[in-house]
Amino acid sequence: MKLSINKSRSLWWAVSAAIILTGIISMVISWQNPDIRAPLRPSLDFVGGTRLQFERDCNQPGNCDQPIDINVVREVAKEQGLGDSSIQIVADKETGKDNGVLIRTKTLDVEQRTRLQNAIGEKIGTFDPQKSQIDTVGPTIGRELFRSGVIALIVSFVGIIIYLTFRFQLDYAVFAIIALFHDVLVTAGVFSILGLVLGIEVDSLFVVALLTITGFSVNDTVVIYDRIRETLKLTPDRPIADIVDDAVNQTLTRSINTTLTTLLTLFAIFLFGGETLKNFALALIIGFVAGAYSSIFIASTLLAWWRERKGESVGITTAESMDASADQ
Repeated sequence: MKLSINKSRSLWWAVSAAIILTGIISMVISWQNPDIRAPLRPSLDFVGGTRLQFERDCNQPGNCDQPIDINVVREVAKEQGLGDSSIQIVADKETGKDNGVLIRTKTLDVEQRTRLQNAIGEKIGTFDPQKSQIDTVGPTIGRELFRSGVIALIVSFVGIIIYLTFRFQLDYAVFAIIALFHDVLVTAGVFSILGLVLGIEVDSLFVVALLTITGFSVNDTVVIYDRIRETLKLTPDRPIADIVDDAVNQTLTRSINTTLTTLLTLFAIFLFGGETLKNFALALIIGFVAGAYSSIFIASTLLAWWRERKGESVGITTAESMDASADQ
């Protein structure tokens, strides 16, 4: 069965646009949320401060009978001068019940942390000291991590544009970058939604995941583009849409197999790799799926659309004709 992707390219673009638009709306809502104030819920890696997570000791009789009232916790934090803190109710990892409190606030010293913990414990129940988690990150480190991550993404995008322009042509490079932006926006949008709904935060590993996604996605795109260029040289008089369809179909099995085998490893990391790597693996899963989709349905169809729009319904260009003659 031959996949005719160009016949339904408006559908592929609409699907991507809907997903990206939903993510952007989520980012706007997240930015306006007083507990987040950012497009994605940032972890301490980026904003700095103190994160405290306490879980009630359910081994004590009656300690976990009543659900935790987040308004009570907010009131206690306000009394401690921490009214602008981000507060969430979290589930106990063993029982799955909402018996924990996660507080992200400004940097606190030992005395302030102890006072806050005791005040909250008096209102909602005694905490289990073995399950308490406290992390502190300076704001300077957070800003430096964010800046380094953004610079790394920009440098990678510029490098990809330069390589693809020399390796292929400028329009190939432009649409490959559009596909990469697609993958980054889809991944960021999904994490923005998860941050609003489930309280999932992004940390420095999320930036690493985005860089990995761009590498995976552009590799898949280059394979398809290379097949398009080879077909253009062999059959320069065919319509560009047919050439692109053939190139995608010839590389489709490879793209699916590569993505599936990679996803098997990532799902294993997500399920068994521990809490530290869970969100990292999730970001890669989302990004790799988006990358495979964009390589097949976005980058290639945009190239065909652009060549048709320029009046080059027949695939080969002057530069490519010169390449083909030189090869012969």
